[in-house]
Amino acid sequence: MQSGWLSQYFRQHDGQCGHGDSAPVTPEATEDSAVSRRDFVKTGFVAGVAAGVAAGGVVAQAGKAEAQQAANPMGKDWWPSPWGPADERGANNRMTPAKALEAARLIKTGRTYQLGMILESGIPLFGSRHVSVTIPGGPTGGPFGTHVLYYNDEMFSGEIGQVGSQFDGLGHISNKVGNEIRYYNGFTQDQVGGAYGLQKLGVHNLKPFFTRGILVDVLAHKGGERLPTNYVITMDDVMQSLRKQGTREPGEGDAVLFRTGHIKLWKKDNAEFTKGCPGPSNTVARWLVEKKICVMGADTWAAEAVPGEDPNRPFECHTILIAMNGIFINENLNLEEISRDKVYEFAWSFNPLPLKGATGSPGNSVAIA
Repeated sequence: MQSGWLSQYFRQHDGQCGHGDSAPVTPEATEDSAVSRRDFVKTGFVAGVAAGVAAGGVVAQAGKAEAQQAANPMGKDWWPSPWGPADERGANNRMTPAKALEAARLIKTGRTYQLGMILESGIPLFGSRHVSVTIPGGPTGGPFGTHVLYYNDEMFSGEIGQVGSQFDGLGHISNKVGNEIRYYNGFTQDQVGGAYGLQKLGVHNLKPFFTRGILVDVLAHKGGERLPTNYVITMDDVMQSLRKQGTREPGEGDAVLFRTGHIKLWKKDNAEFTKGCPGPSNTVARWLVEKKICVMGADTWAAEAVPGEDPNRPFECHTILIAMNGIFINENLNLEEISRDKVYEFAWSFNPLPLKGATGSPGNSVAIA
């Protein structure tokens, strides 16, 4: 992570992670709530009383909306989940037998594509995260028996669910709403938090993903070696990319992966890789919510534009997708090979590590064409 990035784009509020101040009331809202004094005088007392009552209602509504916005920076509460107030699986509920069969029908050649990057020392990392694998001696143990067997073990150190080509679980993101920190389905920090693993929303709750995958190759549409750092992918970019590819729009339960070319900086220029990244806009994220997808992924460390459309609200797509809608994010994917082979629609598979209470999962998602 480049020095100064967090302090520049990511502020702390009241000791908790924040995403910027709540939006002010718009001029349009102010104009709508106004009552013309000239009209009041012309229409007389009775009409004036009616106008006053109407104006009071509008002002009250505006005040209520303003109060709600102040209480929740995202404008509205997002709970309970469509899958019930106790649900901890979110869009993973969309992994049905019908989706698995749909994905299987997309397999024509049986060729598999590794989308995960190698997890190793020296990879670009967010903030102060780290990763280390060590072998304590060599061999670690043995010998055993007349065949003189030895074995090796490894020790792993790092944020296992949040380094490399990681998969963000539902316990990864929260937002402060009023006086409470809220996660997916409205769970509070007291309900979720735990020093030795999350009490709720741990990635162990998820079953395997096997579904239709879509590559949105924005780089192929825009051209060049890679999209500029901080480039915001628009809805026009998405629709033109899909049309150029001849790919159907996302459907319920799909995994949608965005190629920007940013992964080409991996271990070549880590400072440039981590100082920001191109990715989908908040508008695109909301469109994906409407499409009821299960996973959004990309070849970047955030899978969304950073700092994005509003520098005061970084990682807003994380809130829109994970916290508000239970949709998962898969980051730091290698999409170069499927782009080269023009594989735009495929079976997509990922098995989250059932690590109890983890915020996310390492792993190697796979495209099968």
